[in-house]
Amino acid sequence: MWQGTMRYYSLEKLINLFDGYREVFKIDNHSLMLLQIDGQRYAVESSCPHRESPLTASDVVGDELVCPKHHYRFGISDGQLRFASEEPCRNLRCYELVYRDNEIGVMLDG
Repeated sequence: MWQGTMRYYSLEKLINLFDGYREVFKIDNHSLMLLQIDGQRYAVESSCPHRESPLTASDVVGDELVCPKHHYRFGISDGQLRFASEEPCRNLRCYELVYRDNEIGVMLDG
């Protein structure tokens, strides 16, 4: 099976990040959301895996990201589905953040 090589994609300059920061980035077939909460930064897919609802207006309750549409709850650091109001769905995709110089990014298959 052919495996693509990983490539670095810059998302944002560190100076632009603040608690409450939330931005969606579309890179090839990935759509991910970078957010900062209490000084911690996370990159997760930008749509809920349940019914593809956008997570840009999601709430963060404790260590969980809550989908605004059907209130599914996912661990913000690991993407684990913790609560489903309807049928279960897959976990939320999380992306490992990479720090380079004065910016933050992700490694994706290129």
